[in-house]
Amino acid sequence: MNSQPSTGFNSFAETWNGRLAMLGFTLAIITEALTGQGIIGQLIAWFTL
Repeated sequence: MNSQPSTGFNSFAETWNGRLAMLGFTLAIITEALTGQGIIGQLIAWFTL
């Protein structure tokens, strides 16, 4: 039987949290390189359409 809790902080959840954070950061860097704007500039452009 699984001895780790199914909710809260556990190694499985933290591993996936870290992986998704790295993916989000990488996509933010790629988007910034393609658009020439940082995340704040992109948000301003998005909300002032």
